[in-house]
Amino acid sequence: MKDIVQDKLDILEIINRYGVAVDSHDWDLLDQVFTPDLHADFGPAGAVWRSRDAIKFGFKDFCETLDNHLHVMSGACIHLDGDKAYALTYGEWILSRDAAPGGRDWVGRGWYDDEIIRTPKGWRIASRVCRLMSWTGNPLVPEPAYEQTPVMTTHSLRRNREEGKVRFFNAIGKK
Repeated sequence: MKDIVQDKLDILEIINRYGVAVDSHDWDLLDQVFTPDLHADFGPAGAVWRSRDAIKFGFKDFCETLDNHLHVMSGACIHLDGDKAYALTYGEWILSRDAAPGGRDWVGRGWYDDEIIRTPKGWRIASRVCRLMSWTGNPLVPEPAYEQTPVMTTHSLRRNREEGKVRFFNAIGKK
């Protein structure tokens, strides 16, 4: 039981470390979050990255267009399956750009569906799907960046679960 609790705490740490790394622009800290061969599908960014280096470059390029941003990670549910885990985490993203015509802030809310593996360096996210559930504010704040075109399409968690598109629910046998 102690190992299960420790594994879940370690996974929660990397889920939270992601937001801290992005918001502080400490791109090398993402090495402690993702595997080198990461596959990340970020619907809100309109981007798919196929490596940790690619997502680091993409986030650096995008985040430098902003004056400030904050990623809040919450409500993580984690399912352990040996050296693999699945996590569903809610997220809220506050983006600010002072020069945006029509207002400086955009707020997005959604979820992350992660496949996480145990590596020699600890737990790392190997695959991440990010989906936008709702947004408010100025849609001109998130500007296009290299290989990214912000998409404001929203996605229902319920519908995605019913369609079998959420790995966390598939892992726990709930569709």
